Amino acid sequence: MGYGKSLLKRMIEYKYFYILVAPLLAYYIVFEYVPLYGLVLAFKEFNFSKGIWGSEWVGLANFREIFYLNDFWIAFRNTVIIAFGRLLFEFPVPIVVAILLNEVRTARLKKFYQVVYTFPHFLSWVIISGILINFLGSFGVLNQLLDIFGFQKVNLLVDPSSFRALIFSSSLWRDMGWGTIIYLAAIAGINPSLYEAASIDGANRLQRMWHITWPGLKSTVAILFILNVGAMMSSGGGGFDQIFNLYNPAVYEKADILDTYIYRRTFSVGESFGTSTAVGLFKSIINFVLLYTANKAAKRLGQEGLF
Repeated sequence: MGYGKSLLKRMIEYKYFYILVAPLLAYYIVFEYVPLYGLVLAFKEFNFSKGIWGSEWVGLANFREIFYLNDFWIAFRNTVIIAFGRLLFEFPVPIVVAILLNEVRTARLKKFYQVVYTFPHFLSWVIISGILINFLGSFGVLNQLLDIFGFQKVNLLVDPSSFRALIFSSSLWRDMGWGTIIYLAAIAGINPSLYEAASIDGANRLQRMWHITWPGLKSTVAILFILNVGAMMSSGGGGFDQIFNLYNPAVYEKADILDTYIYRRTFSVGESFGTSTAVGLFKSIINFVLLYTANKAAKRLGQEGLF
């Protein structure tokens, strides 16, 4: 009872902080926690007339069904390949760009680069996909120029061998600058006297970057790496918005990921909500395992983890 009164007293004392947190808390409750009850669909055969709770329990039947589907394993393979590709090709670039931007001594030029690199992030994938389709499509600008100069036309949007490269390059162009913001903030927290002392000792720019800037970034890089690994199987890691707006049946074999697979099974093909929910729960479990593993690995390497 005493603890309850003490807690209530502190809440009243810091009421304005709680008021500031309330909208965010309400958002997570309404949009993140309340929908969790729908996970029971993974273990039920959904019936529209009976609703979620009135539907018949089928145990693990939905999971057994999806594990026997060839399309599911194609989407699973593509999700893993694309997610690892993003970690390999996209994750390091903002780190390098942030370090290089930190070396730009002219403030106006530095701001110009930041604006140029960051602006594409504010374009939605609907707009970007429209630009790419108009430029790279069968009747796009690229093919018109190739036709004028007598070269054979190409269509990268329906070419499975080049579609993943298109995904990585367009995503890198859009989000590279946005990703540098956190790293630039971390660099700004490094004591400038360290750079001054290193310069006096004769360290060149490369040595200062390696021995001062990089150590100051490592903890931030570790945290963001853990978060990226933990989101590998989700829409953030696979890039649902990007792929959904760019892909087509010709590249399903190379581009179809679990999120687009769930969408197509649920709304296009009209399959059971139970199997779609089972796919979503399956990828969430894998995300948790990856997050836990990455967090453990970061701690083993001497970095701070998330938990």
